[in-house]
Amino acid sequence: MKLTLHHINLATDKVEEMDTFYRDVMGLDVPKADVPALEKTKGYAGDVAFRSDGAIQMHLARRDMQAGFRTGHVVNPVDRGHIAFRTDDMEAFKAHLDAQGIPYSDWGHTAVKGWWQIFFYDPDGNVVEVHQRVAD
Repeated sequence: MKLTLHHINLATDKVEEMDTFYRDVMGLDVPKADVPALEKTKGYAGDVAFRSDGAIQMHLARRDMQAGFRTGHVVNPVDRGHIAFRTDDMEAFKAHLDAQGIPYSDWGHTAVKGWWQIFFYDPDGNVVEVHQRVAD
């Protein structure tokens, strides 16, 4: 099971302003590949802007305090934002979390088409995502 840093998600009420800032001030481009296709009919329909330095993506997502309630998930990834890692073996990673006694919320394909996502908290309460690309 391998993990790689994939993206940092900032939850915001100013998606357009944040997108302009990270484009014009920070010089980040739109990712050339691997841009997620949002599943806007499954519980989170917020706007998201995508930027990248060429290696790591930044997702600027409309804050949605109710997404967890609408989808029935304990961890809400668009409340405060999150840091995300990609794995090549979700089952092994979930078994690893279970062995460590770390509870997680399995969002499956609720938010992003072709991604299996889980979310959990680090010891300081920051949301962490781990996802695996899967066939649609």
